[in-house]
Amino acid sequence: IKITAANMAQYADKLTESHKALLTAYDSFYMNIYPTRRTWGAPEWYYEATKKTAANAELVAGGNGIETGGPIGGIAFPLPKDGLEVIWNHIIRWKGYGHKERQASIISVSRGGELNVTKNIDRVFFKWDHPEYTEKELNNIIWYFKQETLSPPRMAGRVLLVHETLNQAAEARKAWLYSPGQRRVRRAPEYGFDNPYEGSDGLMTIDQNDLFTGSPERYHWKLLGKREMYIPYNAYRANSLNVSNKEFFTPLHPNPKYLRYELHRVWVVDANLKEESRHLYKRRTFYVDEDSNAIAACDLYDNRDKLWRVDENHNFMYYDIPFSWTGWEVHYDLQLGRYVGNWGDNEKTRYPDYTTALDEGVFDPGTLRRSGKR
Repeated sequence: IKITAANMAQYADKLTESHKALLTAYDSFYMNIYPTRRTWGAPEWYYEATKKTAANAELVAGGNGIETGGPIGGIAFPLPKDGLEVIWNHIIRWKGYGHKERQASIISVSRGGELNVTKNIDRVFFKWDHPEYTEKELNNIIWYFKQETLSPPRMAGRVLLVHETLNQAAEARKAWLYSPGQRRVRRAPEYGFDNPYEGSDGLMTIDQNDLFTGSPERYHWKLLGKREMYIPYNAYRANSLNVSNKEFFTPLHPNPKYLRYELHRVWVVDANLKEESRHLYKRRTFYVDEDSNAIAACDLYDNRDKLWRVDENHNFMYYDIPFSWTGWEVHYDLQLGRYVGNWGDNEKTRYPDYTTALDEGVFDPGTLRRSGKR
């Protein structure tokens, strides 16, 4: 099936509001729909961990954290009762064994198709996904993230370190930044919510990373139910080394011939900004894949309740591990006619390493200055 602006009414009940908007705004955009392939999977221990974790998991601090009473790993809420449980399933979903290292880029695309590329080396340690940990041994940290910037030259040597917490009310996310220009490490308490995401040219916020990350405290969350929707899935061509960044990132939107959509069941969750809170987005609608628990797409509304931005997660399976992980996130600004790709790199010079163990000491703030190359 090829869905275009001309025939989208025929498929409207299975299209997100964002995809309808993209089809309407850009004559060159279309969606190739492929047969559904439920490829997501995890090791057997992960399913066993789900049985133990789900039996004890509960939301705490008004939904701003989770407690399990000991066991961790697996899906905390396999039968979610509300929107917050769905979002927490996304935050702690299976991302492979604890350690990852890969080259990744952030590429912002001008309306005319000019690419602005920032290249990074990302290192991640997912403690929640580690079968040898208990909740006590987490020390309230579910993952560490360390990003070293390689280019452009004006940013080279910058190092970001993030410690993400399980109970955000007890202890909020902690972040540090090494600046090569100043040659010093400073705390980055502003690293979250709607602050601009580095390298995105202001086209996405920090909590749009992974389509949603960080504390959910600023929104009311409502589960709208489960629906069958067309979402990005099994995006091998979009992440192929045979497709250059210039071929993929065309003006206004990625080249549709490299995008793959499938019909999958998703949890639909509405997030409405709390009256006393501040954020760029007044409302967000998330479409969360039932199998992987990853947010596949998101509609983002401004303070006039007008659809403003569009998010997509073009993920795919690593069968040898196995796990599903983001290739390219794509974040569109419908008002500017611009967009940004995050996390992928079709021209990477080093391959992802998902097997080498990274010591927790790598993510100690005291190592940041030594990590900087300038």
